[in-house]
Amino acid sequence: MKTDILPPPTTQTAIALAGLESVGKSAVFRALTGQATGDEQNVRGSTVSVRRGPIRGARADVVDLPGIRTSDDAATTLIALAELTQADRMLWVVRGTHMESELKTLNQLLAEELATKPVAIVATFKDRASDAAFAYVQQIESATGIPVCIVNARMVSDTDRQTLLNTIYRATPSLTQAIPPAREPMIEVEPQRSAFERPLFGVPLALAFMTALFAVPVFVAYWLADTLEDPLDALMIDPLTERLAAWPDFWQAMLMGDYGVISLGWYSFLWAFPVVLFIGMSVALAEECGLKDRITTALDGPLRRIGLHGRDLIPILTGFGCNVVAVFQTRGCAACTRKACVSMISFGSACSYQIGASLALFSVAGHPWLFAPYLLMLFVVGAIHTRIWNPALSRAQARPLSEAAFLQAPSWRAVSWRVRAVVKQFLLQAIPIFILICAVGAVLDYVGVLERIADAVTPALALFRLPGEVAPGVIFSIIRKDGLLVLNTGEGALLQSLTAGQVLVLVYFASTLTACLVTLWTIRKELGTRFALKIAGRQALTSVASTLLLAWAIAR
Repeated sequence: MKTDILPPPTTQTAIALAGLESVGKSAVFRALTGQATGDEQNVRGSTVSVRRGPIRGARADVVDLPGIRTSDDAATTLIALAELTQADRMLWVVRGTHMESELKTLNQLLAEELATKPVAIVATFKDRASDAAFAYVQQIESATGIPVCIVNARMVSDTDRQTLLNTIYRATPSLTQAIPPAREPMIEVEPQRSAFERPLFGVPLALAFMTALFAVPVFVAYWLADTLEDPLDALMIDPLTERLAAWPDFWQAMLMGDYGVISLGWYSFLWAFPVVLFIGMSVALAEECGLKDRITTALDGPLRRIGLHGRDLIPILTGFGCNVVAVFQTRGCAACTRKACVSMISFGSACSYQIGASLALFSVAGHPWLFAPYLLMLFVVGAIHTRIWNPALSRAQARPLSEAAFLQAPSWRAVSWRVRAVVKQFLLQAIPIFILICAVGAVLDYVGVLERIADAVTPALALFRLPGEVAPGVIFSIIRKDGLLVLNTGEGALLQSLTAGQVLVLVYFASTLTACLVTLWTIRKELGTRFALKIAGRQALTSVASTLLLAWAIAR
């Protein structure tokens, strides 16, 4: 294989990464760009997302396409592959452990329509590839002229990176000659089997790991936020409140009122950011270790019964940290399940604000034990809601996942890249929306609009066996899920006057009546205004029906 270092192109070049799922494309993207995620954008006319980033030290951009899937997502694959026609060069990414079979698949899918497109090949998993794989690299280059390199994409040195760049620069049209079969038998190195693949133990084990994956970081995050809240309030919020005491009433309400940009914005950041950060770390570790793919594959069967794939599980669980980040993550879902996944997130994934407010209210009311049945209800009713409003998957779409990642020690560099990507999304995409909603809520509260709306809906609350005094909390929770905290007045006198059943009904109803405006705004941006309105209406119907059943069941 040639290793001469060739000069980079003199004009800006777009290089598209194409490969099957779980072949290491994200690691190659990081190696070339030095970042975990580039600028993400939806493909015109679809919900398929690509990301773009500049190659360090070269006049070239990398365009990372979604992993090519088989018959379960043929439409998404075709849309993504159409983007290849816009690129100047292609970089096929295959696993060094499965080179021959994956190159055959890519050649069948890509070669006919992109025969004149310059192609280079990078094989990943160098540390696990057999001697036959290294011989095959040389055979391909010799027989076709297509440049090939093999790397360990998780640990790319400067020399490896230059070899990778050199391979890209030497890209040649793919059909000058067909890619030959390997001369030596290519024994594919399969990931090791584990207890996750056992029929009797796989699902329970996956559920246990999944629970720990999210329960532990949530517990640590809330312990940290609870520990820091009082001293940080004394250090920052209290002095600000004193300084702003002489300001006009409007600006005090805007900045430091119940929905003030500073007061509520800071509270939201304090309670949400640790959850997003620690869950991001937990998920990154699971992904790098190979646990995430084992869990999603094990739970794929049960999830298909409600119209979801196993791969949809991670965005749903990420929603327990932040619904906004979770909706963004659904860009990686199949086209046939993305809307169902968003529906489940909107209804059943209690975001960090919702969890914090619910925990606080249950504790103040004297019934902290209600938190467990509350979360169970969210998940069960959310699953039923998703299945009712979304069509069942066809037999082809419902084909069980079969991918299994290698179980391996995590690359801490890769983990840090993934965590930085999550933090970047939260700070640059979620927080600005939160601040905007705080400002809107503060204005509506200041002019009395929210109070008038609450008065208007008070009679309807009698149907749910709730007193009219809880109306502001229900209304405010539509704007923000932590809006329920406005009921924590008079040292919790109102909440303590309710029965345990009424408190459960109140919190469940307020948190499911609709997604908060932040989440709906994000859904509108991702999937359009019509879908956002549709999902809000369907969720309201499910919430009202299930709350009525709960209220009357408890009353009996």
